[in-house]
Amino acid sequence: MSLYRNTVWFLKGLQEYTKSGYEAAARSFVEADLEVSVSGRSFIITGANSGIGKAAACEIAKRGGTVHLVCRNEDRAKEARKDVVEQSKNENVHVHLVDMSNPRKVWEFASGFSQNHNLHVLINNAGCMVNQRELTEDDLEKNFATNTLGTYILTTALIPTLKKSENPRVITVSSGGMLVQKLNVEDLQFEEGSFDGTMAYAQNKRQQVIMTEQWAAQHKEVHFSSMHPGWADTPAVRSSMPDFYAKMKNKLRTEAQGADTAVWLAISDTASRQPSGLFFQDRKAVSTHLPLACSRSSPAEDQKLMSKLEELAAKFKYYDIHS
Repeated sequence: MSLYRNTVWFLKGLQEYTKSGYEAAARSFVEADLEVSVSGRSFIITGANSGIGKAAACEIAKRGGTVHLVCRNEDRAKEARKDVVEQSKNENVHVHLVDMSNPRKVWEFASGFSQNHNLHVLINNAGCMVNQRELTEDDLEKNFATNTLGTYILTTALIPTLKKSENPRVITVSSGGMLVQKLNVEDLQFEEGSFDGTMAYAQNKRQQVIMTEQWAAQHKEVHFSSMHPGWADTPAVRSSMPDFYAKMKNKLRTEAQGADTAVWLAISDTASRQPSGLFFQDRKAVSTHLPLACSRSSPAEDQKLMSKLEELAAKFKYYDIHS
């Protein structure tokens, strides 16, 4: 992995991804974009019991949306629901317990949800950064299972439901960290070489951006986008990146600032008029590659990623149906 890419990315981050970067970008935000009612619209937000997911849930609930919080931990999920309801004065906030690293559970949730609810917007926010190579009970590497395969299964399983709704959207919370990674479709589960959790996470985030581009090309009726929240002060950053947090804590964005673009993409009319498949930072579509970084994959590699995910996802769906 290139030292050039890392250095350019970090300098860019200091200028753009910090709280001061957000404040500079926010000067050109149109306030009216978020002055909307989303009453009657249904939203799923994964990883919604803290951080950016919870902040997004609050903003959407305040505007009248029906919000489905998809969380792994029951106690924290109930606490999050209580906070969101209190802040928004909106009782239409529902908890669903799903471990996004368990593909069978993701299929099961999506299938049950589709039978019982409508859906206008899916926000793929759940993520993890495990710093040691750890396998799930299905022998899947934990970061890949959660960030990539879980996101892939949930989205593809819910696309038919989304297509029945007016102005359907899918927003995937990726990361600017993906800029330091070129897609490596030959080693999706980090079986080769030494394991680096931060780089595994960045590779997953690159995969999410490519998935978004591919879905946008395949499903014209749904508006897809991915986004970078910037460097935000969230529980996940504190626990997964303690050294980074210690160095940067005074420069980090608030959770609400990190969530702003995801909310804008989920509810504003302006966002839905942008082309589908783009990557956003602070309400603007930005490049998915650093200058001269040699991080572009070929169309064949992108297609191979989707084929491998489809094959893996189907394996778990098959067992689920016949269990």
